[in-house]
Amino acid sequence: VQLQASGGGLVQTGGSLRLSCAASGDMWSYYIMAWHRQAAGKQRESVASVTTSGETMYADSVKGRFTISRDDAKNTISLQMNNLNPDDTAVYSCYAYDGEKHWGQGTLVTVSS
Repeated sequence: VQLQASGGGLVQTGGSLRLSCAASGDMWSYYIMAWHRQAAGKQRESVASVTTSGETMYADSVKGRFTISRDDAKNTISLQMNNLNPDDTAVYSCYAYDGEKHWGQGTLVTVSS
């Protein structure tokens, strides 16, 4: 399984970014896909997840600001991030679960104050 995230960058507080993740293989086999993030000096945390049936879950810290979506036809998932703040600064990685856990390389999101 290969997961390639893109779309990170530098944005000011209140700004928006859209992350994308291209996945190899059959998307239908990835029961859960998610975005995780890890800030400097902190543990990795799940930000948002989506199942094959379209059910989504969000961390409390991003509810109402982030939206996760998956497009199985294009083998991609996306994360629309709005109203960003410095606490959102982290490396964001794509995650897929098909009975095993898979993470891809991350993309850095930096939010300046």
